[in-house]
Amino acid sequence: MGDYLFSLVLTVHVLVGLGVIGLVLVQHGKGADMGAAFGSGASGSLFGASGSANFLSRTTAVLATVFFLTSLGLSFLASNKPAAPGSVMEGAQTAPATTPAPAAPVESSPAQSIPK
Repeated sequence: MGDYLFSLVLTVHVLVGLGVIGLVLVQHGKGADMGAAFGSGASGSLFGASGSANFLSRTTAVLATVFFLTSLGLSFLASNKPAAPGSVMEGAQTAPATTPAPAAPVESSPAQSIPK
């Protein structure tokens, strides 16, 4: 359940981040109005001359708030994961100790009869 929730919050976080980037790039800077006053035509927009700033800035503020909350949520979910064992051997079961079988006597091989 925790992995599913983490994936869901991470997906929302990435989509909201892309939305914030897009909205910031669409907005005009404060100096864009001066260019429109001299006839450059930068003031024409989909929402009207003053409506676009209010709509886009409010939407950006809402998405920035959601981005902040998902950041806090991701940090909370990542810090509350169960701790993994400290070593590989810590989680392993120990097998009962057995005595090894006695080794068979080694016969002389032809390699041992070669003089040095």
